[in-house]
Amino acid sequence: MNFRAPGHFPPVILDDIRGAQKMLSGVARVTAMEGSRHLTELVGAPVHFKCENLQRTGSFKLRGAYVRIAGLSPVERAAGVVAASAGNHAQGVALASALLGVRSTVFMPVGAPLPKVAATRQYGAQVRLHGHVVDETLAAAQEYAEETGAVFIHPFDHPDIIAGQGTVGLEILEQCPEVRTIVVGIGGGGLAAGIAVAVKAVRPDVRIVGVQAAGAACYPPSLTAGHPVSIGSLNTMADGIKVGRPGDVPFELVKELVDEVRTVSEDELSSALLLCLERAKLVVEPAGASPVAALLSDPESFRGPVVALLSGGNVDPLLMQRILTHGMVAAGRYLSLRLRLTDRPGALATLLAVLSAVDANVLDIGHVRTDPRLGLTEVEVELQLETKGPDHCEEVSAALRDAGYLVMS
Repeated sequence: MNFRAPGHFPPVILDDIRGAQKMLSGVARVTAMEGSRHLTELVGAPVHFKCENLQRTGSFKLRGAYVRIAGLSPVERAAGVVAASAGNHAQGVALASALLGVRSTVFMPVGAPLPKVAATRQYGAQVRLHGHVVDETLAAAQEYAEETGAVFIHPFDHPDIIAGQGTVGLEILEQCPEVRTIVVGIGGGGLAAGIAVAVKAVRPDVRIVGVQAAGAACYPPSLTAGHPVSIGSLNTMADGIKVGRPGDVPFELVKELVDEVRTVSEDELSSALLLCLERAKLVVEPAGASPVAALLSDPESFRGPVVALLSGGNVDPLLMQRILTHGMVAAGRYLSLRLRLTDRPGALATLLAVLSAVDANVLDIGHVRTDPRLGLTEVEVELQLETKGPDHCEEVSAALRDAGYLVMS
């Protein structure tokens, strides 16, 4: 495909995305659109999930990677491609290269989750572990490209990538023609830019809302400044949108076509991931759950029907375990308490009877007898409880206070 050179606005138009859609026929899946009864009740209008977490390689990244690599000249293909990624882009480039018969090398951080490293290798890429943060990995990949002549495949800052990702927008319009709001996570901006180009060209009335993690929100200050701005600190579990600076190419499109960019907290991301798992039976990574987090945080502000894009489902099992625990805490499903008892036989049994009466499940319990703040006959008990939500947490605490216990936390 022959796209416009970067720097010429607009760098991607609807015809480019339609061309990418034809190219991806038989390569990328047309992923499912699933309704969410819970979010529909909260928003007061139909809410649907566009399930790119069920795409090949577990995310939308295959779309852009395939279009980008397919557009290389024979000479460029012969030189091979190189990419840098902690996960989704790595797998997208690896599979796209294998399908097109192109040699691929992918640089990944030393601490990248083992399942993502293994999947990238299984798709056919040569994996090199380098650096402890993505910026170091990116620099190594670009150095490799200069030394070997391999073509560097950027995760979001190229018109071909944006056109490939924009095919998600065309599918949304086909599957939900009555859509009025599309909510999409934003990292570097390639996905949001592509969707905005596709959707606004056909349905300019559709509202596009981008979502960033509050700990890695480079778009709000960039939009205020009118140009891409780098942020110094990145602190979020949502590694799929953990980007310190918008891409130059997608930024111009996001600035022009995306109606709003919101931020969500880590607690909101955890709660959203938990909702996807419990209510929709969908495994979604934190970045993919960011649109759901935005809907949960302010449901009445969205005009329906709403499509929330679940952009990926590649989450390390160990991270999933921590996230689910965090989500349970954020949702009021766990309660941590400290209280003091008289150190006598039967005291603990009496305490547990109070908890049993209010249907609180004890997950863990600890005794502290050596703290100098304790009296001679006192023991401090630390409790980890499973509860049914915020109201139940208050009920448990009130029952303990009514029974004469001093609840300290």
